[in-house]
Amino acid sequence: MSLSRAEFLRLLPGAVGSVPIEEAGTFGASDGRRCWTLRLCPLADQHVGSVNLPRHRVELRLEGYSDEEAAAFMVRFHRGFLRGGG
Repeated sequence: MSLSRAEFLRLLPGAVGSVPIEEAGTFGASDGRRCWTLRLCPLADQHVGSVNLPRHRVELRLEGYSDEEAAAFMVRFHRGFLRGGG
């Protein structure tokens, strides 16, 4: 993802619901039957001319989700980070 850590944290609740407790770039939540874990790993900034783009690798693990539940989770996750533009 090409966004700052602060921007990621601002958008995260829209992508996953209530924001879980963070430990060193790792987030997660469980409802007893299912759990998800997300790890945010900083990457080197991308430079395009005079523009500096912060980047992160996002590692997401879903456990206990059916295929349909996992697909719905990913749709919501991606939608939470969509940006409009023109």
